[in-house]
Formats: sequence, structure tokens, C-alpha cells
Amino acid sequence: MDTGLTTISEADIEKHRATAQSFITRIVVLEDSSGQSGTALAGTNRRFVSTVSTGSIRKTREVELQKTVTAIRPDDQLMSIPQHTLLFRARRGIAVALAVSDVFSRSTDLEALQAKNARSPLEGDEASHFKKLLSASAYVAGFTLASYLAQLIDSDGEAPNDVSEPDFLFDTPQDAVKSIVSGLDRALSGAKDDADLLTRGRAFARTAIEGLLQRKSRFDGIGAFENAHIRIDADDFTLDGFDVAPGKKSKPLVMTFKKPQEVVGNHIAKFQSVRLAKMLMAYDFDRELNPFVELGGFLFTFIGDGAPGTGKTTLIQMIAGLVNNYCQVAGYPFAYENFGVDQISSYQGKSGQNCRQFINNVLNPRAIGFGTIDDIDQVAAKRSDDRASAGQQEITGVLMDAFAGAGTVVRGNCSFGMFSNYPENVDDALRQRAGARWLVDGPQTRDDYIDIFVLLAGKNHKIPLGEHELYAAQEIQRAVTEAYEEHAKPQEDGLEKVYDRFMKDNGAPKTLADVGTYLHMIKEAEPRFTGRAIKNVTDAIKMRAMDIELPDEWFEKPEAFMHKGYDEKKAMIEELRGPFSMDMVMQEINRYADSEFRYSDKSDDAAVSKLLRDARLRERAAKEMEELKAKGLWNA
Repeated sequence: MDTGLTTISEADIEKHRATAQSFITRIVVLEDSSGQSGTALAGTNRRFVSTVSTGSIRKTREVELQKTVTAIRPDDQLMSIPQHTLLFRARRGIAVALAVSDVFSRSTDLEALQAKNARSPLEGDEASHFKKLLSASAYVAGFTLASYLAQLIDSDGEAPNDVSEPDFLFDTPQDAVKSIVSGLDRALSGAKDDADLLTRGRAFARTAIEGLLQRKSRFDGIGAFENAHIRIDADDFTLDGFDVAPGKKSKPLVMTFKKPQEVVGNHIAKFQSVRLAKMLMAYDFDRELNPFVELGGFLFTFIGDGAPGTGKTTLIQMIAGLVNNYCQVAGYPFAYENFGVDQISSYQGKSGQNCRQFINNVLNPRAIGFGTIDDIDQVAAKRSDDRASAGQQEITGVLMDAFAGAGTVVRGNCSFGMFSNYPENVDDALRQRAGARWLVDGPQTRDDYIDIFVLLAGKNHKIPLGEHELYAAQEIQRAVTEAYEEHAKPQEDGLEKVYDRFMKDNGAPKTLADVGTYLHMIKEAEPRFTGRAIKNVTDAIKMRAMDIELPDEWFEKPEAFMHKGYDEKKAMIEELRGPFSMDMVMQEINRYADSEFRYSDKSDDAAVSKLLRDARLRERAAKEMEELKAKGLWNA
């Protein structure tokens, strides 16, 4: 952050504890009347809504948050752990919010103006400036409390639809906090049990944050807080200006990690996975940027495709394991999330919200992130597919905007991987937003099959190995060199015809003009080979140029590389970089174009198979119909 770390002492928070306690015990707030009765209708959990407009009427309401929370279990005099936790978090959050508003006052003219106003009322420009800063201070306090609740209330339930934003007041920090406490009280009043209590509390905090961000443009005195970085270690609470934190610190990652030597085959995918893990660890938390983003070659999105059982899940476990180990050495937070079909909701708009939350959690600039979308063809739908659900269409839109939208900012702290057995069923525009294509084809050679059998069979036997050098074929450097060389010529029939025609007319490419001619010929044969495809190819070429072996020693101790400053990291990487060659260019063009032809061929094959099946069914139906007519049963 630009202004560095702001520390708040425990004493500064504790001095607001008495005020915070009084706020959760009993406060009186002035709210707009919504026409909604405070008494539930008998036998229901719904309240009477008047048909008479009362929008201009404001009335007082007594708020007793502590009573509302304890009323969830009226038959028990002692609060449960979730009840006590929520109430404690609310009180602590209020104290933290008021302490942060004090920090804001000290960093602006507000503190001096408050002292001056206490001696004699301010007038003119000073009065208006004082009012502007006081409102800004109230906004900061409200945002801090909502963020605190969002980060520190732990709930895995699906958010209810009846939680509304509070009736915000921004006269003073205390008024802003009271309005949020009142909104929290209203949100919790409908809770059925402890789990619902926490779910409603977290959902309200998110709703309050959204409402606050929508009102942000009204306050022109909050600029001083934009670049503030506040960290309270006792609560594991972080506030980076008005950036929305992803929520409570992620739980320890529970996953069966795989080591690179346990992944058989998939040489290029495995090679680039190891590179990606090391690239992520070059991220600089102070500058919030990765040298690989500036120098080129950072892999923000990729798609892995292959037949079922070829090792896509194993590849995910390997990447997550490598990054997790590096993060533990460096002391960095690591956020891994998978977005799957279970997060498609039947509620309108909810699937898109779930997907946006997944994106935000991984994008969090204060952590190293890795996000995966497994079976992307089931999660996101083609926009032309009228059989897809509204939720799948929402997810497609969110992913397209997140991966290459107008507001996409690539910092280099995270990467997203899409995986599918049927990538031809993924929307073309979404698939082309994947910067790299990994063919996950599993074991291929005789050596691969010996290695994978020995690996999976274990050691509970005395059967000799035979004439074979175990795992020699899995040595990444040797295997990947051979794998890249295979792409010196195309692998798919469609691209091979284009390549042969190009070589016949132009000979081996020697200049950039020759490369452009080849690309244009591919475009004529495959219309989906667009400008974005060219960008992905050039990114892959840059990655090959940055295809440097970052020494393992850099990641064994944090001070060797990971804890160095941004400029020093960048210089260390630049020393290892070399130029790319024409061989690299042709290999990457063929790799990418092969994938497009492969997807087209698969899509065409599927369409042909469907037509053939339909034709066979029609023939069978006609034959059975004739047999029924011959028996006189057709009209029966």
C-alpha cells in the first residue's frame, strides 16, 4: 500500500469498549418507516405490510441486539457458543470501527476542527469542511464495522433472500455504527437456530458493504483513507482502504497433495504447472504486483482438457501442493477454491453472486490464490444453448468479465484453471479467455505405463521390476523438451493441411511477415482463430522466453528470494531471461492452433454422431411401424 501499515494499539480499541457494550445492550435509532409492522402475524414468521405510503415518516425504534440474539433459544438461559461469538464479534467490531474513525480523524483536519468547534461553533467554509469530514469519518466507521463482521463471522450456509441493507446514517461515526447495529438486529430477528443466526449475520454484513460501496461517491472527504492499510493481528482483521476483503481467513487447506514425480505423463502441463507455482511466489505484497506480469509470461488463466482418467485432478493437487508448501516457507496466506456444480443456485442471480464471490476470494491481493473450475462445461454454458439453466448462463457472463473484462486487473498473485473432459462444449469466447491450453492426455508411452503401474501398485510385493529405469521418462526437463519438439509440426489433420500448404508456398518461416502469413492462413481455415487467439499465442511465446529455471534454493528460505523487494526480484529474474527463437514461435502457434482444430473436430464428430443416431432411430421406428401395421395393431 502507498501509505504503509497503520497500527492501532489495543488501548485505542479498549477505550471504546464501554460504548460498544452499550450499543449492543440498548440503543434508540431514528429510522424511515417502511410500513412493516414489528409484530409477526400469528402462526407465521411474516409481518404485516401496510398499503398506506409512509415513506416520509421517521420514527424511533429501540434496538436490543443482546436480547434478539438470546431469543433464538428462549428455553436456555445460557447463550450457545455461536450466539456468544456473534455478540462478542459485534461488540468488538464496534470498538474497532470507532478506533479506526479516530485514526481517520488524526490523518485529516477533522481532529483539529473538532477541537476548534468545541471551543466555539464553526462558521462558513470551516463549518462545511468540518461537516464533510465528519460524514466521511462516519462512512469509514460504518465500512469498518461491516468489513469486520464479514471477515470474522464464519458461516458456510447459503445466504437468505430476506436480508435488507440498513437505514444508513452518516451524521457521526456513532450514528453510522448504530444504523448498522439496528440493521443487524433486524436481520437476526428472523433466525431459526444457531446456524441460521451466523448465516444471517454474514449475509447482512455483505449486504451492508454493497450498500456502502454504492454510496461511496457521495463522500468527497474519504480520499485519505483509500490507501490505508490497517492490520489487527489479535483479530486476524485486515482493512485495505475500501477494498472488499474476501471474508474470514480461509481454513487450513485439506487436500491430498501430489509431488511432480507422482504425475505420470502430461509432460508440458506438468512442466508449466511447476513454473506457475514458482511464478506466483514472485508476487510482491508491498507493490501488489508480480515481476512476471511486467516482464511478460505470467499465466493468469489456462484450460486443461483430456479424456476422463488422464490426470486433471492429480494436476490440480500437484499445483496446490507446490504453492501451499512455498507459502508455508514464506509465511504467506494461501487461498485455494474450487467452483463446482454445487454452487449453481435455483435463485435468480444467486449463481452469478456465488461465482463473483469465488473470483473475489481468489483475487484477494493480500494472499496467494489458486482457483479451479472443474468440469467447466457443466458449470458454465454456451450462450447459444437454450437448454442451459439461467444460473449456468450467469456464471458464463461472470467468468468472461473476470478473466478478460474491461475492469480486469492482473496483479500476478493468483491464477485460474479451467478443466474439462469436453472443452468443445465450453462457450467459444470463454474458452479463448484461457491464456494457455494444456492437453492432459495422461500416460502415453510404454515407459509411462510401467511407471504409473509401479507407482500405484505400491511396495507390498516382491515382483522384480525388470529391464526398466524407473521414472526416468518422467524427468521434466528431458520429457518436456521432447514434448515441445513434437509441436514443431502440427498434430491435427486440419492444421497439418494448412501447414503443408504454407511450407509449399513460402518455405520455412524466417521473418515475422512469414509468421503473420501462417497465422492468416490458419484464420481462413478456422474462423475461431481470432485476435484474442493471437494474443494468447504471443503470451505463450513470452512465457517460453521466461521459461527459466528459477533455482529451488530461492524457495527454500524466504530471504533468498520471496522476501526481497520488488525491484530486486525483478532484476534477479531478468538475469535469467533470454530471447525467444523462431522454433519457439512455431511450436506455440501449432500447440494453440492444434487445440482449436481439436475442439472443432470433437464438436463436429459429436454433431455427426447425433445425426447418425437420429437417422438410425427413424429407420428403426419406420420398421417397427410397418410390422405393427402388418399385424393390424398400428391404430389399436
